[in-house]
Amino acid sequence: MSLFSRLQGRLYRKYAVYFVALVSVVLLASGAIGLYSSYHENRAALIALQHEKAIGAAQQIEHFITEIEHQIGWTHLPHVGAETVLESRRLDFIRLLRQVPAITEASWIDRTGREQLRVSRLGIDVTGGGKDFSNDPRYKEAQAGSTHYSPVYFRKETEPYLAITLPAGGAAAGVTSVEVNLKFVWDVISRIKIGRTGKAYVVDRRGQLISHPDISLVLQMTDLSQLPQVQTALTLRRSDGIPADSGDARDPAGLSVLAAHAPIEPLEWVVFVEQSLTEAYAPVYKAMARNAVLLFVGLVLAVMASLVLARRMVTPIQRLQEGATRIGAGALDQHIEVATHDELGSLADEFNNMAARLRESYAGLEQKVEERTRELAAANQSKSRFLAAASHDLRQPMHALGLFIAQLRARIHEPETLALVGKVESAVTALQELLDALLDISRLDAGVVSPTTADLRLQPLFTRLEAAFAPQAERKGVRLRAAPTRLAVLSDPVLLERILINLLANAVRYTEHGAILLGARRHGDRVRIEVWDTGAGIAAEHREAIFQEFFQVGNPERDRAKGLGLGLAIVARLARLLGNRIEMRSHPGKGSVFAVELPMGEARTEIESATQAPALCEVLPGARVLVVDDDALVREAMTSALGQWGCRVATAANGDEAIARFDSEDGKPDAILCDYRLPNGETGVDVIARLRAAAGRPIPAALVTGDTAPERLREAKLAGHALLHKPVHPAKLRALLEQLLSLSRASVSPAKATESRTQARGG
Repeated sequence: MSLFSRLQGRLYRKYAVYFVALVSVVLLASGAIGLYSSYHENRAALIALQHEKAIGAAQQIEHFITEIEHQIGWTHLPHVGAETVLESRRLDFIRLLRQVPAITEASWIDRTGREQLRVSRLGIDVTGGGKDFSNDPRYKEAQAGSTHYSPVYFRKETEPYLAITLPAGGAAAGVTSVEVNLKFVWDVISRIKIGRTGKAYVVDRRGQLISHPDISLVLQMTDLSQLPQVQTALTLRRSDGIPADSGDARDPAGLSVLAAHAPIEPLEWVVFVEQSLTEAYAPVYKAMARNAVLLFVGLVLAVMASLVLARRMVTPIQRLQEGATRIGAGALDQHIEVATHDELGSLADEFNNMAARLRESYAGLEQKVEERTRELAAANQSKSRFLAAASHDLRQPMHALGLFIAQLRARIHEPETLALVGKVESAVTALQELLDALLDISRLDAGVVSPTTADLRLQPLFTRLEAAFAPQAERKGVRLRAAPTRLAVLSDPVLLERILINLLANAVRYTEHGAILLGARRHGDRVRIEVWDTGAGIAAEHREAIFQEFFQVGNPERDRAKGLGLGLAIVARLARLLGNRIEMRSHPGKGSVFAVELPMGEARTEIESATQAPALCEVLPGARVLVVDDDALVREAMTSALGQWGCRVATAANGDEAIARFDSEDGKPDAILCDYRLPNGETGVDVIARLRAAAGRPIPAALVTGDTAPERLREAKLAGHALLHKPVHPAKLRALLEQLLSLSRASVSPAKATESRTQARGG
């Protein structure tokens, strides 16, 4: 045997001993700790499980009592007519006993403390009995405005009862007292099963047993206040939701048990769930045995693995790791040296080849990224230009068509023809809505809409939305209400209002009965705005799809009256644009809740303007209106519509024609309606400025455009012009024109106004 072989053998034995000793110590220590931890974790899990069952039972019992209080509340509604009060309350109590089988008797005690009415399913009803309860604790506590819960008592020593007394709608209305059969509590407790011997029971604040699977113990009025776990629960009164280790817990027979408890706060009761230690810890002991076997198997495998791993040194692996780290950090020129002539050596060669290829790839990567960036920017600009052109070119003829239909309706009086015109108008309106929705979605997807955040008080917005949607809801028999709020948010006012408009429109459309609520509440440093409805609800399998375009639940026939299926798609995009998301909860047949959370803003006080807008009057007849638009069809439609309203209309296709027409007309125009996008790169803002300069005064003007780009909104705002997007409803156009003409009449001298009225009458 060579010297190299002998050295290799000694190294092998040395490292084999080291590895075996190290791994054995670690595994033994880890196994011991694991067994110890497994015992305590399983014990904690058992206590947590029992605690959850106790909490569940406590919640069910508390819900049972709370539901009874809610049912009692329905008997406190106002009664009209003094002579009908007792009879109305008697009927309410009869309905209450029918609806809540647990209530066996209901009484009304007036504000003087005398019983005026008692309705019972076990005894004779009493009206005007006058029994004095003025010194009774339940009357005093309820009359003071608090709900009174009596101690548990037994009727005829058979069933436990609880008396609940509530204020009957204010100090002047007296109190309502009911007796509740606690058999339901016994049903809840009896259903709780833990293994073969586990059970649950309830004690009151004195430690007296009030519910137990063995009803005989309850009827014997068993006192459990001396049990260790009961003393601990009544002393600590834990209500923090943390499972409490009961420590030394025993049952009435003195046997050790594993117990957990949960309080029922309003009643000052405590629910206990317990199980014998022998049965409770049986799974723990089995788990510990399994862990011990696994520890032994792991130790054997670890020793065998140590003997195998000791045959190889870790230097080649360390070199590979270091080289890979340097390559990952960007040092692509380094070379890994591993001279083992095996798989590790081949792997080192592959790393070196990979580094060389990465160097070559990165050489041209920067140029490719720049080229791709330019291509994406060009594609985005092309899409933006297409959207702008589509918006403008589609809205122009739709605007003219809407005006022509309005004129046609005004000139036709035959019922059949009017009905046909109405159908055409409905079809055009639907097409306009679809066009607006599609263009909105395209603009949002193209990223041409940029939010402008500001502090926004929610109450004015809620008031507007309630005024807009409440009449629609009332026509369906649905009540729509906006809850008052003092909160403010930091958001884009226009985009947020659009989100809420779509959510409310969706709620009104799909709610056939009940109510719709718009409200806001504080959620940490954010504000949560919610829209509640009692509509049809949304099944779980549709909750993702409803935010997709044209998806509608329950509308396979694509009935246009049920909407287009674009509202929620727009809402989702608007929310993402604002950096939020729409949350939804829904129960089929019960309704839905849509919510959006926004950063909290500053609720600045708004100072109401003392000045009032001038009252609109009949200013259209005889008014001179200049229409500037490059579309001949639009000019013709505007001329016809305005002429039908009594206006004298002059039209022009561009700024030069407007100036020429402006100079040739008898007198200057009273108002200007100008398109934004005009030939030769001229804008409506430029034309209005030229016309005002020629007139020597600020002629009231408005922009009527088919361009919906956000830049137009900002430019119109900076120029101080009103802005309407084509297609414009005739009524909306007329209202705008009346406002402009009112401003024009207010700005001229009295003599000039008299001259204008004279010319109008002469015309």
